[in-house]
Order: sequence, then structure tokens, then C-alpha cells
Amino acid sequence: MIALSLAQVAAVVGGEVTGGSSGAATAPEDVVVDGPVVIDGREAGPGSLFAAFVGEHSDGHEHAAQAGRQGAVAVLGSRPTELPTVVVDDPRLALQRLAAHVVERVRRDGGLTVVGITGSQGKTSTKDLLGAVLSEAAPTVATRGSFNNELGMPLTALRVETGTRYLVLELGARGLGHIAELTALVRPDVSLVLNVGQAHLSEFGSREAIAQAKGELVEALDDDGTAVLNADDGRVAAMASRTGARVVSFGAQQPADVRVEELELDRLGRPSFVLVADGARVPVRLRLVGAHQALNAAAAAAAAIAAGLEVEQVAAALSGVSTLSQWRMELSELPNGVTVLNDSYNANPDSMRAAIDALASIGADPGVRRTVAVLGEMRELGETSPEEHRGVGAYAVDRGVDVVVVVGEAARGIHEGAGERSVLLADNAAAGAWLAEHLAEGDAVLFKASRGARLDEVAASLQ
Repeated sequence: MIALSLAQVAAVVGGEVTGGSSGAATAPEDVVVDGPVVIDGREAGPGSLFAAFVGEHSDGHEHAAQAGRQGAVAVLGSRPTELPTVVVDDPRLALQRLAAHVVERVRRDGGLTVVGITGSQGKTSTKDLLGAVLSEAAPTVATRGSFNNELGMPLTALRVETGTRYLVLELGARGLGHIAELTALVRPDVSLVLNVGQAHLSEFGSREAIAQAKGELVEALDDDGTAVLNADDGRVAAMASRTGARVVSFGAQQPADVRVEELELDRLGRPSFVLVADGARVPVRLRLVGAHQALNAAAAAAAAIAAGLEVEQVAAALSGVSTLSQWRMELSELPNGVTVLNDSYNANPDSMRAAIDALASIGADPGVRRTVAVLGEMRELGETSPEEHRGVGAYAVDRGVDVVVVVGEAARGIHEGAGERSVLLADNAAAGAWLAEHLAEGDAVLFKASRGARLDEVAASLQ
């Protein structure tokens, strides 16, 4: 974070500075915060500000001393602590206000460009791609993992420093108004909307409501901003009418402004394609797994170009990206000759099909003996859940997956859809035992489910 004294922090958030331990050489108001802002005392470092929250089962204020031992110099909380503390009525609101102040100050003084990303699936992968591309051009801060809510977004924004030129924010929504609330704090210069799918359908009630919520990111743009929209998704393309900003489209076919053409997959399912943009045709060879990553790359390219980069510069950077956030299309080969595709971070029907497609591409390699899809529950699908689970099972069979291992009673629909090619196991322990007994050299195995299923633990048991 940019350096601020506690007096400055208090002025921004409307708080009062209280002293920590007596005998300190520096007055509490003059203590300077110039390190990371954290909400976990164990993650504090030199110069950190520790934001303390009172939760249902824990009180962050009780961990102020721990944060201090890690290097934190002050606390933002609702009551005094052992460290110099900015006391406020609502620490969450104060954290958001501080983030808005920091971003606006760096934007004003240094020319910071803010890119917001949302969508039903692919947000994190696209954010990782875009962050990597922009980092090649100038200092960039991007959301870590999927830390994209009312706390994650401000904490990401507070990592901005004086020299930061790009801030990439992944924005999630679990209801109408959530994205509008976040963008009211940090106004985007470029708004990227990937798709409108079925993730969180149980909370929104309909895809139309999801589209309404995702489109709040477009509505947040000033007229001199840029909306980057998926031309292949009608609900996203229609968001062009919700902004006076310039609109740039991406997709797999014309009339998208930034396009993927001549898409091919290698034996491990890694896509190569021609990136078409601004009259140029530039080859891209991704080191990531899955045909869907080509469209994510096109979305990242469109946003990067909107932020001022050249097409050739973007294509070269995309070809160099080798990793994404944890448990997202992680490809590895075990010593016993089994290939593992770990995409277990989260799941919905669309991302399930994309992961199955990737497994099928790997299975087309003559060196692969058998494909095994280890699939668990997809959560938050509402009334469509049984049908969607059965559909995923049937899709796996249609794509030629040899064995569908279904984990947990909540995912029974996948087992029903896959029929005789499927086995239903009670829990992760049973899945680990089955895999240990049945996997052999030459097999390729996919892990995919919603986060709560924790299939990453089963994947880790194979190591």
C-alpha cells in the first residue's frame, strides 16, 4: 500500500486514533503504514495494517499482538488493541473507504488503469491471463485466487503502490447490487464481461437476473471507458445498450472485434490459434489445457488492447503464461505414469463440460490408456440441479470418457446420467481408495466439482 500515517488513515475512514503500548517512540498518529493490509494476523509483514473483524466464532482484535509480532504496526478495528489502532464503527466500510482513497490517489498521480472482470465462469483464469499480460508491460496488481467479494476486492485494491499502472479486479456477485456496490468504490476504466451462465442460479432465480447483476460492471463505466463484451453470448452482447462507453467485442467468430481463428489442440489439449485484432493476425500457442482457454485468452487480449497494449505484445505474453491460480486446469504426470488434470476449485454445468472436453482431448492421444473423470456435486443450481447433474453424466459418456467416478450422494445425478460407465462412491476417502486400486500407467484422470466437495484432497492423495 502507499505510505499513509495513521492520522491520514483516520481522516479517510472517519476514525479515531488510539494509542497502543505506552512508551512507544512514535506518537500513534504519526505511525506510518507502508506494508500490506491484511485480515489474517499470520499474513502480516513489516509496516502492515491489520484489519480486525468480529465474527460469529472469532474476534480479530484478539490477534492484534500476533499481527504485531509478524510486523504489523497498526490495527483498523472497532475497539482499541495493543497496537496503535484506528477505531471505527464499521471496519468493513472503513476498509472499503481506504481502498477507494488509495486507488483514486494513485490514479490521479500516476495514471493507474483499472480493469474489472466478471462472468459466470472463467473469471479467475481470464484474470490470471490478463494480469500476466499486463505485468509484461508495467507494474500490475491483480486479484489473488478468487478473492472477489466485498472484502477481497478492497484488499486487492490496497496492494496498489505509487508505481502501479494496472489494477485487475475480479468481481463476483451473489445478488443484484453487489457489483454496483464494489464499482462505486473503485471505478473501472475497462469492464470485461465474460458470460452469463448458471453459477449461483439458486440465488439469482434466473439467468436474466444474473445478466442484470453482471451488467452492473458495464454501467459503472464513464463515457471515456471501454466495455469488453462476449459477442458469442447474447445476454452479454446486449449489455452494450447499458453504457455510453466504447464497446469492444471478443469471440470465436465474426463480427467480434477480437477473435479466435484456426483453433487447434495438441495431444495434451493445449490450444493454438490465430488472434485476430486491429487488422492483425498473430499466432498464439497457449501452455494451458482446454479449448475454452482460447476464448478466455481472447477476452484477456481484448481487455489488454483496450488498456493500451499492442496486439503483438499481447500475443507474445499470452503464449508465455504457464500457470493459473491453484486447482484450475493443473496438468501433471505422476511417477506411476498417470496424468492428472486438477480443475477442482469450483464447478457449474458449463465449466464441467469444458473440463470434460479437455479430458477427452487428452484421451485422444494414442499414449493414453483410459480416461477417468472424478466428478462431484455442483452447488447452487436451484431447481435445475438434478437435471443438470444428469446432463453432465450423459455428456461425459457422449465425449467418450471411459469411467465416471461420482463422489457423494449429492452428485448421484451424474451417476444416473452416465449409467453403466459410472461408479458412485460415498465420499472422498472412498474415491481415494478406488483410485489407488484402479488407476494404472497411461490413465488420465480429471478432478472437478464445486469447492465444497474438496476434490483437491483426493487429487493430492494420489501424489
